[in-house]
Amino acid sequence: MASTSDKIGHTLAKGLLINLNYRQDASEDYARRQSITSGSSVESFVEKEPTTADWLREIVPTGRNVKTYFKELFPFLAWITRYNVQWLTGDLIAGLTVGAVVVPQGMAYALLAKLPPEYGLYTSFVGFILYWAFATSKDITIGTVAVMSTLVGNIVIKVQDKHADIPAEEIARTLALISGCVVLFIGLARIGWIVEWISLTAITAFMTGSAITIGVGQIPALLGIPNINNRGPAYEVFINTLKAIPNARHDAAMGVTALFMLYFIRFGFEFLSRRFPNRKKTFFFLSTLRIAFVMLLYILISWLVNRNAKDAKKAHFKILGKVPRGFQHAGTPKMESRTISAFASELPATIIVLLIEHIAISKSFGRINNYTINPSQELVAIGFTNVLGPFLGGYPATGSFSRTAIKAKAGVRTPLAGVFTAIVVLLALYALTAVFFFIPMSSLAAVIIHAVGDLITPPNVVYQFWEVSPLEVPIFFIGVFVTLFTNIENGIYATIATSGALLLFRLSKAKGRFIGRARIQPLVQESLSKLDDVKPGTGLNSISISTNNNSPAGPIRDVFLPLDRKDGSNPNVKLEQPHPGVFIYRFSEGYNYPNSQHYMEHFTSYIFEHTRRTTLDNYVKLGDRPWNDPGPRRGQPAEVRTHLPILRAVILDFSAVNNVDVSSVQNLVDVRKQLDRYASPSPVGWHFANITSRWTRRALASAGFGYPKSNSPDLNWKSIISVADFDDSLSSSQSNEKSASDVENQGKEDEITASVPGVRIPSYEKGVM
Repeated sequence: MASTSDKIGHTLAKGLLINLNYRQDASEDYARRQSITSGSSVESFVEKEPTTADWLREIVPTGRNVKTYFKELFPFLAWITRYNVQWLTGDLIAGLTVGAVVVPQGMAYALLAKLPPEYGLYTSFVGFILYWAFATSKDITIGTVAVMSTLVGNIVIKVQDKHADIPAEEIARTLALISGCVVLFIGLARIGWIVEWISLTAITAFMTGSAITIGVGQIPALLGIPNINNRGPAYEVFINTLKAIPNARHDAAMGVTALFMLYFIRFGFEFLSRRFPNRKKTFFFLSTLRIAFVMLLYILISWLVNRNAKDAKKAHFKILGKVPRGFQHAGTPKMESRTISAFASELPATIIVLLIEHIAISKSFGRINNYTINPSQELVAIGFTNVLGPFLGGYPATGSFSRTAIKAKAGVRTPLAGVFTAIVVLLALYALTAVFFFIPMSSLAAVIIHAVGDLITPPNVVYQFWEVSPLEVPIFFIGVFVTLFTNIENGIYATIATSGALLLFRLSKAKGRFIGRARIQPLVQESLSKLDDVKPGTGLNSISISTNNNSPAGPIRDVFLPLDRKDGSNPNVKLEQPHPGVFIYRFSEGYNYPNSQHYMEHFTSYIFEHTRRTTLDNYVKLGDRPWNDPGPRRGQPAEVRTHLPILRAVILDFSAVNNVDVSSVQNLVDVRKQLDRYASPSPVGWHFANITSRWTRRALASAGFGYPKSNSPDLNWKSIISVADFDDSLSSSQSNEKSASDVENQGKEDEITASVPGVRIPSYEKGVM
């Protein structure tokens, strides 16, 4: 008895003239019942079609889902209760090691952001003290990074060009708060998967172009050359620097030698690690401390030279100057509408950098160290850091590649290592600010150049990109060159746009393949050893061997290969159609509205080329011909196509199709009508194989596939019930005979397969709908 909701629904459908019974057929139900009840030992199972209620149940969270959601917001609860001394030792060493690096880097990167150096320490402290509670990565470090700092500096300059009275600190803190709220929303809404739309090629191009731009922009400071605009395009900065080299000052001695020493120590310890592998760990820690060692050395030199200078402007070379002690700029950020509107156009680039830098780095180290990150949860961590950071004076922060690599190699065990790094930063803010006064600015420039050098993609990696996907290499160079000749923001947009264009091109130009059947037989080792003409390194598809049933080989089986042989298979292997006029078509990618028309154009053109009409075109008058089939030119004979078969059936392989939409299914319906007219009065059988999605089966059934046509009452149609053997009583030979009998009728009838537990359709002939 129908429920009240069903009655209401049927009444509404009737009032709206919606036919709900267009797929119900008495003959189908009768055939199914007759087939199932004919054997008393057969247990029937008919797959239930998915409904809208099923779809809602899949997306609406349950109480358990809500509980899991809130539990996942604080991943530390899963491991903090098991914290032990061994983990503490590893975290302490890694945290202190990173702390020795982050202090000079943080101050240097703050200068890139056009901010006083203490803001770099504020930002680093907030990132380290907050991240561990939300982290799903033990290696990543959140804080100041060169690319983000440069982008913030560019935004500060642009905003101050419009509003000179707005302080740089206010711009940076407001930017961090707004971008942090956006990223936090993305993370809390669990839509971090959007980051996957940014390809690895785009990320590497952006990182490479940004690293070169930042490095070139620091050369004037490294050499002490004044009056060089290092915020312009990289090529302009480089040319202007070359022209102004005669104006270099004493700063060059402090900068160039510091840069040389950084690389000398690094390569020296790498050589010693290879020479004495048993002390590799010791050499690693000594190499990691090279930045702190070099900075302390040059601070000492600067103090000896400028110890009598009370004002930084009176020093013999440019020094950092006074750094306030503690959190002098803590407080609520000023949120002014004119500030937000001034950098609104730059906000997308800021958010993209926050996302791609952190997620790309954390996923990379997760794969290296055998754990999986949650991208959405990582965005929650970044969001909280950038929302709370401005209240202590922080500017936009994200994951750092160089410090993450150091932290991983130092033996970090849990995200709690960030707390120990935060303690180092806190000590620096309260105990070492007097020492920071004498830091040479050119030495800080050397630290920046040395740090961003690791972000440049080596040529060998680009070559590997070429080996994997040649079409993506131009995207890499487009991103790099756009960044070098314009700015970092344009480089971001260029790489993402070109990657998206390539994806859409591949999707819309996806081309299916008509496939044929080949009979193959695996050979045992004794047979292969007798083949004198097989050369080492020859691929399996390159070997064609004639065998018979008496040869020492495995059973003969069918494989299906593209008829155009563009898959690299041996062209000498003979392929054949299942039957004259029967075509198997395999979709190479998804089947949706962007590529459905392209698929069907290729599909129909091939069929028209390799078949003839059931009724030959005998036009009495020339004017009876359709305009799109004008026939041969005057005086030339008509094309003879009687040797071609008539169209019997088509088999569509949906193994690469995850879902379909209205446009793609409508294209199938249109092509079905087109082929029916072409083959009339003979029917065309439509068969589908490897449909794994319930929703795809429902969509095709809704379009009339698998059901008899109402305008063809004489069609020899019947349903086919697939039976699985649960007790191993049915032999494989009987199954093969059953399959062969099914294939004989494939050109005469439309078929539908009822689902049975344990059934796996092994061939195209049985994968019908």
